[in-house]
Amino acid sequence: MDFKLILESSYREILRRYIEESSETALYQGQMFSRKSIEQQVPPEEIISIHCKVLKDLFPDISDEILASFDFLIEFMMNYGLAYQEHQSLRDKQFEIKSEIEIAASIQENLLETPIPKLDGVDIGAISIPAKKMNGDFYRFVEDEKNISIAIADVIGKGIPAALCMSMIKYAMDSLPKSRNNPKDVLTNLNRVVENNVDSSMFITMFYGIYDVIKHSFTYAAAGHEQGFYYHASSHSFADLETRGMVLGVEQNITYEQYEKKVKPGDMIVLLSDGVTESRTENGFIERSVITDLIQTFMHLSAQEMVENIYRHIERLQNFELRDDFTLIIIKRV
Repeated sequence: MDFKLILESSYREILRRYIEESSETALYQGQMFSRKSIEQQVPPEEIISIHCKVLKDLFPDISDEILASFDFLIEFMMNYGLAYQEHQSLRDKQFEIKSEIEIAASIQENLLETPIPKLDGVDIGAISIPAKKMNGDFYRFVEDEKNISIAIADVIGKGIPAALCMSMIKYAMDSLPKSRNNPKDVLTNLNRVVENNVDSSMFITMFYGIYDVIKHSFTYAAAGHEQGFYYHASSHSFADLETRGMVLGVEQNITYEQYEKKVKPGDMIVLLSDGVTESRTENGFIERSVITDLIQTFMHLSAQEMVENIYRHIERLQNFELRDDFTLIIIKRV
């Protein structure tokens, strides 16, 4: 017997019983019928067509207007079915992309993970929070017998391309051990790497410094990166860290200026990305003085507690919605 005839016969019996009895049993049979129809890949419009024919058999006097309404419903369900399938397909693709991004974010976190140095006489705190899944900011510490190398960078852009750039910068830095003691040379070499390997629409800002833990001096250079702060304990005052230099990736033959500061007991070096200074509230961007005020408020805490408290405070100012990646490093001589 043809499956369509079996389907029609089964549906007629289920519908007749439900009309006569309005029973739970008939509803349950209807559910089982639905599952069987799905297994046989019967489209919704075919079920409506069968329903219309069965109604006509059960109620010969049914009006033509009511039957015509089912013709309209069949056309509607055909279009609805196509749209629904397309919607489900898009949802499946979105879920797949979301899963891949979460995996990529986890890989990026592991690749860029860097331990914060623990040293006598120097207290260091660092925090980096992405605005989205992938982080366009980057920071890294490298220790040797007498120095701590500190890098902080920000890709002008977000998402997966920015994350790939950060990974490239990390491995490029690891391949330059001989020039690590001269920040300006590090930036010059990295600029060539970025210029040769990154799309011309993308740029990277970077700050690179070296803290001599024996002499307590800080040598640094910058490539278009957000100015940090220097806190003078003797005068209880803040000054902007002097920086000058083109962002990485604009031109190949660029040289960078190098600066040096003597770090006295109680002094602090504050490095950050523009996600800190460009934090936006209802009244506009926060002033740099807000950041220095927060540093003074939490100055009695350890460097790590300071950066975490400053982040939480700025996060509240933005109603817990970061608009850009947030990276903050504090180096305090104790």
